[in-house]
Amino acid sequence: MNSTPTLPPRPRILIVDDDRGTTLVLSHLLEDIAITQSTTCGTDALRLAIESRPDLVLLDIEMPDISGILVCEQIKAHPDLHDTLVLFVTGHGDAQIEALALTAGAIDFIPKPVNAAVVRARVRNYLALKRQRDQLRQLSTVDGLTGVANRRAFDIALNREWARARRSGEPIALLMCDIDDFKQFNDSYGHLAGDACLHDVAAELLRHTRRAGDLVARYGGEEFAVLLPNCSSADARTLGEAIVAAVATLGIPHAGSRAAPHVTLSVGAGLMAPHDRAPQDLIRTADAALYRAKRSGRNRLEMGEQ
Repeated sequence: MNSTPTLPPRPRILIVDDDRGTTLVLSHLLEDIAITQSTTCGTDALRLAIESRPDLVLLDIEMPDISGILVCEQIKAHPDLHDTLVLFVTGHGDAQIEALALTAGAIDFIPKPVNAAVVRARVRNYLALKRQRDQLRQLSTVDGLTGVANRRAFDIALNREWARARRSGEPIALLMCDIDDFKQFNDSYGHLAGDACLHDVAAELLRHTRRAGDLVARYGGEEFAVLLPNCSSADARTLGEAIVAAVATLGIPHAGSRAAPHVTLSVGAGLMAPHDRAPQDLIRTADAALYRAKRSGRNRLEMGEQ
């Protein structure tokens, strides 16, 4: 049975120009290339960009409420938008202003009045560049064996969520998950079976983390990390216990385990509100809880002390 290939999502473009006629012209020119959204208000640009996560922003320099250069700086400074491409559409030809715009993070200019062929060609080129960059980034942040995030992606996400939680005051939970007696599993069943086990456990972790901000990462070897922004102690406990039970239910034979005749998982949970703490404090708390879970017989969850 042939499977239908998954089509890549259509790119998104945000058009910001105080002239409604210009936004309509650009939207019409690009409607077959990307999903477009527009605003004539510079102060709305950042909010719309956060909501829609565009691949490319077409931005006027001269805006009545806020400078396009300042809008560009705001977009590039936002942790979720810093990779967004910003392309100025402007009638300005002043070299000093162009230098300021490029310093703010813009990649190029399209002169006004716009030429349809030039706009379409440049937008296509920059969207292709963005797609290639995204693919390279994904390759550098995804664990090739399990398909979940790798350690580098986890470190980036933890620092990003820590900074966000400091601003909001919301707690962050972390589950450190370790496959029990995994060395003995590899010794008994071989590394190919070990790879399959890692893949199946990772898939189970993904199946239990449904919120948009949650992240499952392979932390190293047979250890996984589950990052849970804005998560209560009760929810972290519930999820951790569900994960332990789900991995046991997989029923993967493990004759060399000291916990059960099948593959099991030990989980340590840490939870804290950042305040004056550091991300490493959360990792240490979850690690200590994981050690207690191992020492207490494995195949269980232990909650860390806050």
